[in-house]
Order: sequence, then structure tokens, then C-alpha cells
Amino acid sequence: MQKLTCALLVDDDQTTNYLNRLLLKRLEVTDKILVALNGREALDLLQLHCHDATPDCPVLILLDVKMPVMDGFAFLEAYNLLSLAHKNAILIVMLTTSLHPQDLDRVQQLNIADFLNKPLTREKVDQVLQNHFDRHL
Repeated sequence: MQKLTCALLVDDDQTTNYLNRLLLKRLEVTDKILVALNGREALDLLQLHCHDATPDCPVLILLDVKMPVMDGFAFLEAYNLLSLAHKNAILIVMLTTSLHPQDLDRVQQLNIADFLNKPLTREKVDQVLQNHFDRHL
């Protein structure tokens, strides 16, 4: 499988970030993984790495819903206002443990590629790769 150039993990839980990073590395999805602990940090990383089209600009963002400082919903609102060189090439997948029905309605109205329940697994990664990148593990 051809690897993705870069992925961005956005989650306030260090353990979740560690496990997701380990999974992506073990599955050889990408060699470059950026990590942000909240939406604000994620926006800063995107501004830094995606101002110009570079291999350090993530093509996949795995975004948690509930986070301090800036949650997934606020991140998406701010993200939509960014003017990045290749924003249309960035795929956003929201990850969460569970959603209140009101949040689920909100997620379905957002401009995201997919929504998955945690934990991230080999099968879920393969599903994202097949559905959105035409790749298989």
C-alpha cells in the first residue's frame, strides 16, 4: 500500500494519541504523524504545515469531539475559515467514545468525511483507507 504523506491526531487524551499513533505506525499507514491536544493546537499545526503544499501537511485528520480549549465542533468552524493551499485534499474523520443524540445531529451537518466510534482499530483504519483513499491495508 502506498503510504499517506502525513496524518494529524487531535485528542486531549495522551493515551489515545499514543495508541492511535502506534496503530498507524504498525499498519504502515504513514511515517509522519502530527499530534495536537486540542483544536487550537491542531489549527496552529495546520497553519504551520499547510500554508504551502508540503508533505508535512496532513491528508488525514482524526479529530476527537470533546476536548478542552477548543473542541472538535469549534475546530471545524475555525477550520472552514482557513485559507490553506490544499484544504480540499485534507480528509477529516471524527472519533469519539459516544455522542449525545443532539451532538450526533450536529456531526451529520458538518463537512467531515466520516465519523467513527473509539477505539480506532485496524478494521476502522482499513475502512477509512478504502472509502476515502482507494487503498487497502
